Amino acid sequence: MFTVLLFVYVVTVVGNVFIAILICSDYRLHSPMYFFFVCFSIVETILSCSVVPKLLVIFVTEEMTISKVGCFAPSYLFYFISTLDLLLLTAMSIDRCIAIYFPLRYFSIMANHMYISLMVGCFITPFICLLYPTMVIANLPFCGNVLDHFFCESGAMLKLICVDISLLKLNTILTSVLILIGCLIITTVSYTVIVATVIRMPTDTGSQKTFSTCLSHLTMLLLFFGIAIFILIRPPNEYSVETDKVVSLVSIVMNPLLNPFVCTIRNQKVNYCIQDAVKRA
Repeated sequence: MFTVLLFVYVVTVVGNVFIAILICSDYRLHSPMYFFFVCFSIVETILSCSVVPKLLVIFVTEEMTISKVGCFAPSYLFYFISTLDLLLLTAMSIDRCIAIYFPLRYFSIMANHMYISLMVGCFITPFICLLYPTMVIANLPFCGNVLDHFFCESGAMLKLICVDISLLKLNTILTSVLILIGCLIITTVSYTVIVATVIRMPTDTGSQKTFSTCLSHLTMLLLFFGIAIFILIRPPNEYSVETDKVVSLVSIVMNPLLNPFVCTIRNQKVNYCIQDAVKRA
């Protein structure tokens, strides 16, 4: 497990950092869509670095203790970045919708202030939504100190709290559902407009070329939304700690690993830039 996880971790960090550097250094990729890709790659790298190194240390030393700060900081960062990922993917769907529906006005609509405002909104929303619940949980009394998880996952921590947390759970669920439904509605409307626009295009070649830029993004959307919906809609009586560990592992390890390959390298323009970078090297 240590060898496999270390390999995946190194590939994840190198892949995401490489994509971020490539986009920043190549002027052909200086557009709002690739700006979102850079932010996405950076936050995915941070997500991996916040949890995986501690897990690797546990495999080597078998030392399974963790401080309270060392527990809550990665936990907050995990949920912050998971929410941020959904919001960034939603912002990307808006960007793709504008690019396809208003191709001639794209750069005037998606000016610097527009995509920077979208980015700021994506970062502020999870910060505000998660800060208060995290502070409340951190100050509640715990009846035990053994966490049945490989990192400080909120569900496992809530099981150790001695007092009634029904209102806290309700607030968390409502916030999660509102964010998820909001992202789903915006994404569905954006892709409905995209598909309708592509269908009306006169040539099949043009339609395929335009829509191909959305396929990688759509793949990541399905993966992230699928995991989020699975976590939220499970009946309480079907909750399984082992299943929850697998889902969390996919979110922390596989999603960041797939990002460079699915979200960017499959993009034809990025491929050309990678080939040029390799030739120059």
